[in-house]
Amino acid sequence: MEKLPLAQRTLRIAVVTETYPPELNGVALTVARFVEGLRELGHGIELIRPRQGRGDRGGGDPALEEVLVRGMPIPRYPHLKMGLPARRALERRWRLRRPDLVHIVTEGPLGWSALKAASNLAIPVCSDFRTNFHAYSGHYGVGWLKRPVLAYLRGFHNRTLLTMVPTEAMREELAALGFRNLAVVARGVDVQRFHPARRSPALREQWGAAPDDLVALYVGRVAAEKNLPLLFSAFAAMRAREPRTRLVVVGDGPALAGLRVRHPEVVFAGARSGVELAAHYASADVFLFPSLTETYGNVTVEAMASGLAVVAYDCAAARAHIASGVNGLLAPCGDANAFEAAAAGLAIERARIRAVGERARVAAERLDWERVVHALEAQLLAVAGAGQAAPHAGLSTPKAPRPARAYSAV
Repeated sequence: MEKLPLAQRTLRIAVVTETYPPELNGVALTVARFVEGLRELGHGIELIRPRQGRGDRGGGDPALEEVLVRGMPIPRYPHLKMGLPARRALERRWRLRRPDLVHIVTEGPLGWSALKAASNLAIPVCSDFRTNFHAYSGHYGVGWLKRPVLAYLRGFHNRTLLTMVPTEAMREELAALGFRNLAVVARGVDVQRFHPARRSPALREQWGAAPDDLVALYVGRVAAEKNLPLLFSAFAAMRAREPRTRLVVVGDGPALAGLRVRHPEVVFAGARSGVELAAHYASADVFLFPSLTETYGNVTVEAMASGLAVVAYDCAAARAHIASGVNGLLAPCGDANAFEAAAAGLAIERARIRAVGERARVAAERLDWERVVHALEAQLLAVAGAGQAAPHAGLSTPKAPRPARAYSAV
């Protein structure tokens, strides 16, 4: 029987990732949303991930085919797992039931072995670039690792037919570093969950904030690569202008214990998720995000959807979605003084905070997940089509498909 054109049929997609819910991080949550969206479009998903603990048997969703492999804790993040190599097991599995394509989310040992297995079987492969691992090295005293890590990432992604990135700025940066076959697929935000209506006076009272007090918020990993010293200096600058300003930090990470000791004036709320996380966003007024290592930064658009005035550097999601002075405030990348000044200026401009937050919500409403998933689907169909046209070409020197027109909600 003649096959339908790929654009008219569904795909069987092997998604390989070293992080997935219930783990709490931007990559895990975004991948889960993409998996859900592709399934709703009728595509079959084979999810390959590390076992997250002894009791993890998979099967939380009976409609999702999960393949669990061995994993080991990631240094400094013992609650997260890194998948161990599984090339032979994947080759056996894919010989018995061949996917139309393999989509690799993370570049760890599991992702590398999936790339090798797919190459050996001439299955087309595409990938995501989701984490600036090469940029993290300087924050952990191993700056000498930056070049070899970058070389590994470049070699990894250039062996795939297509690498998807979340912003045009990231595409330009990676292209200048020698990455090939790049396409932009934006990310969405759940504007029903993250909504200003979830503001909670009771939660603000728990934080010690009166109804008219100003609350600044940070959400994300509590770790060196997030540039947290600037968070606390910006908070100090805000308090110098408005002494009743409070700072709430939501998240977990290796720096949390030490920061709790050094900053008793700050509310450390720990990791939060779901509706509880949405309430934390909406109950604040200003969102401070000083990170310079993001490929995207989901928390930026979640804060915008929650109606907060965002202060961030002019990079990643903030650059893509914020018009500085209109629906947020952007500081030039690396200019700590400008970041602090922007935060301090907001502390005494309550009307401006409200107006900026309202416009941020309007901008976030355009980041519709349905449109984003359709953009991802178009890229996957293009990669599968290239593999179908040349099924024995191999992947070491691939001829990339012409990238489908990507949706970028700017």
